[in-house]
Amino acid sequence: MKSFLKLIRIQNLIMIALMQFIFKYGCLDMRNVPTALNHWQFALLVLATVLIAAGGYIINNIVDQDTDHINRPSSVIAGKVISESTAYNIYAALNIAGVGIGFYLSNLIQKPGFSAIFIVISATLYLYATSFKRSFLIGNILVAAIASMSVIIVGIFELYPMTAHAITPEEQGTFAMYFEIFLDYALFSFLINLIREITKDAEDIEGDTAMGMNTLPIVLGLKMTRKILFTMTLIMVLGLLYYINIYYISNSLYAISAYMLVLVAGPLVYFMLKAFPAATAKDFHLLSNVLKLVLFFGILSILLLNINIRYA
Repeated sequence: MKSFLKLIRIQNLIMIALMQFIFKYGCLDMRNVPTALNHWQFALLVLATVLIAAGGYIINNIVDQDTDHINRPSSVIAGKVISESTAYNIYAALNIAGVGIGFYLSNLIQKPGFSAIFIVISATLYLYATSFKRSFLIGNILVAAIASMSVIIVGIFELYPMTAHAITPEEQGTFAMYFEIFLDYALFSFLINLIREITKDAEDIEGDTAMGMNTLPIVLGLKMTRKILFTMTLIMVLGLLYYINIYYISNSLYAISAYMLVLVAGPLVYFMLKAFPAATAKDFHLLSNVLKLVLFFGILSILLLNINIRYA
């Protein structure tokens, strides 16, 4: 069981599920926003997302066996602890279940076309692992975009169907406002995950080079990669400071402003300072973990924001 949980990267799956529950119950329900799914239906949405994500981790583990034997031999599961054929079977079962649940929910809210979202995500994760991961920057962008879909899909299934039932312009505006908030957080997730994917490529440069990959650190070198990471993070920090000032400080939300400055902007500044001297796999692994914390605290801020507003 331990090997299976490691294969599907259970910690990452818990993060995805937690994130979606926070947006549902720590944002929409807390603000009494009408939503399309009841509790068990939303649980199915989370399950579908998690199953497909787990499948993506498995196919990535299968394809990356040779690379992982160089970069992190102790983490190799598929083909070592669990046979490759068994891993493929688990991968297929998880994807069929995830897409099937997505199809059911799409028809439940009378939006059958939404089932394509699950099919596209599943297919993209497969193509990423088997093809795009070896390409310059394309794989990084795809993974970051799929990660951001974990946020957007909550808005699509919970808010979009409700717009058809909105009677007044005020109701329409409410749904649009919350969907815009979801898009803001999705953009935050996309950027953090994009920076993290490049950081992980720098960490894995030895094994990726041996396997003939064309990741950004391999093509441009570690020196240029460090400059790119610094610049991207600086842009994020400046954008975050602008966002905090416009939406939080100007509305006298000082508690959440302090939270964002200390637990989100602060670690990003730390990342910037540590990115320049980073040289070893250990250095980049530390930076990758810092971004994990930034993502967690950033997503958690939506809950704290709504608590701040509700009890202000």
